[in-house]
Amino acid sequence: MTILLPLVHPSPPSRLPLSSATELPKIRASSPSNSLSIPNPPGFKKWAAELRSRSLNLALSASLAFGLALGGLGTANAKVGVNRPEMLPKEYSPVIDVAGFLSASQERRLCEEIADLEKETGVKLRILAQNYPDTPGMAVKDFWQVDERTIVFVADPTFGNILHFNVGATVDLDVPRNFWSRVAGKYGNMFYWKEKGEDASIEAAVMAISSCLREPTAPNNCMEVN
Repeated sequence: MTILLPLVHPSPPSRLPLSSATELPKIRASSPSNSLSIPNPPGFKKWAAELRSRSLNLALSASLAFGLALGGLGTANAKVGVNRPEMLPKEYSPVIDVAGFLSASQERRLCEEIADLEKETGVKLRILAQNYPDTPGMAVKDFWQVDERTIVFVADPTFGNILHFNVGATVDLDVPRNFWSRVAGKYGNMFYWKEKGEDASIEAAVMAISSCLREPTAPNNCMEVN
C-alpha cells in the first residue's frame, strides 16, 4: 500500500463560478430555527472531493518524482517521471542526499539510527533528500528494494512543506495514518525549515518516526509527535 503523505499541500479552495447576471437573494439574519439553508448543486461533494484528490496527487507526484506502487490506497503517477540511476551513490546507503541538506556527520548518525530501528522493528526507513527534478527518482525503488515494510521519506521543499512519506502496507497497519500529516505539519512546514534548516526538519522527523515505531502496537499508539 502506498500512502501519500503529508496532507500539507492543499490546493487553494475552489470556487464555483457565478454568472455576473446571477444575483443571490439577500438573507436576513435570523434565529437557527428560521435560518435559510441553500443546498449545494447535485454532485457538488463528489466533484469537490475528486478535485482535491487530483490536486494533491499531482503535487505529491511531482515532489516525490516517482510512484512507489505498493498497492492499496493510491498511487502517484508523476506528471514528468524521473529515473536517473546515475545519481545513486556508488555504495549502498539508506540515506541519499542529492540536495546537500545534510553534513557527513549528520548522514552517519541517521544511518546508525535507521540501522538500529530496522533491527528492533523490522521496518526499513529510507531517506531521499532532493530538489525536484534533480533526483534519482524511480531508480531508488530497486536500489533500496522497496517493499511493504519500507517507509520512503522524501525531503523536498519544492511545494513548501519539506516532508513527504510513502508508507508500505505492513507499516500502515501499525501506524495511524494521521501520524504522518502531524509529523509533516510540525517539522516540515516552511516556517520551521527556513528558520532551523532543512537538516533540522529531516532529523526531527526521523526521531519522531523512530519513537513512534518503537511504541507497542495499540489503538492509541503514536498519538504524540516527539
